[in-house]
Amino acid sequence: MQDDMRLSVFSEKKDRQLVYKPEICIGCGTCVQACPKGVLSVGAVGAVARGLLDADFLEMTKRDECLVCGICARVCPTGALELRQEGKPLNDTSYISKAVKPTSVNENCVHCGLCEDICPQGCIEVIREISGDGSLKLVGKTDIDTECCVHCGWCAAVCPVDAISVEKPFAGTWTRAEDVCQTCHTCIDVCPANAIFNKKAKSGERVEKITHRPDACIYCGACAVSCPVDAIDVRKTAILPEMEKKGPLEKKLLDAPVPEALLRTRLETDEAACLGCGNCVIVCPVNALNNRELASGYLNDMDEKALLEVRNGKVSVVNQDVCGGDGTCALICPVNAIWLVKKEVE
Repeated sequence: MQDDMRLSVFSEKKDRQLVYKPEICIGCGTCVQACPKGVLSVGAVGAVARGLLDADFLEMTKRDECLVCGICARVCPTGALELRQEGKPLNDTSYISKAVKPTSVNENCVHCGLCEDICPQGCIEVIREISGDGSLKLVGKTDIDTECCVHCGWCAAVCPVDAISVEKPFAGTWTRAEDVCQTCHTCIDVCPANAIFNKKAKSGERVEKITHRPDACIYCGACAVSCPVDAIDVRKTAILPEMEKKGPLEKKLLDAPVPEALLRTRLETDEAACLGCGNCVIVCPVNALNNRELASGYLNDMDEKALLEVRNGKVSVVNQDVCGGDGTCALICPVNAIWLVKKEVE
């Protein structure tokens, strides 16, 4: 994967470079938390993860102020930021992505393929065939692409013979405000570890809006960064791998809230295509949070909406500045009459 990966040089100073690998970035914003100069920004994570916006999760907004100190690269759990000196990566165990033990498979593996089926990142390939020695068993090979692995632990959890070892990057806490959550599912689509899901309710059954799987969570914070109504709070409580120079990183990260998402998008509409159905107005999580009656059949009785409304049978943007950049409106539109575009940020 490394050889054909897209790279972006964020900043350079003398013989040092800060390189970004967007293909393995998970949009967690941990680097933004740690940056001493505040030159990194994360935003529109929901829209990017859903394929609604042609952009990367991360951008550098103040290149001239970057120190190329590498703290962002040291805290990145996936190695999506890399510090290079004279063109060579600095990747000792003072970097979390290098200090965390690679996910590995031992000789007990029976090549059943469960790990390949469950991996949320598609990092595992199992090649198997029936043994040619007359015995009733499978032989083959199980390969784990450690470059794309996020250390969620799904593979180890489902392995029937305990053949897989996984080390998590962080321990933490995950909480969600039930009254604030609007069930837009942005967090589900964004989570790199499949640690959030929507329970299927039986007829007449009441279930919580969103359910968390603690054993799969890596407490990266991508869900909280992407939530358009700030209903989720994720805090890191420990950096788990044994690593050098851990103390300064702990001071930066532990018990700190996720960084505020930067508004990097603008909503655009096509009045000629719009049917005036109001679906986007109803599902918009910002609208729904602003007035709980919106999705209860009172669409046309409400004079004011927070973000989107239908005027004279056409969709209209009320206030661009309150948009969460999640793209839920674009997902539901039956005629592609509303979409997100990337805007320049200062």
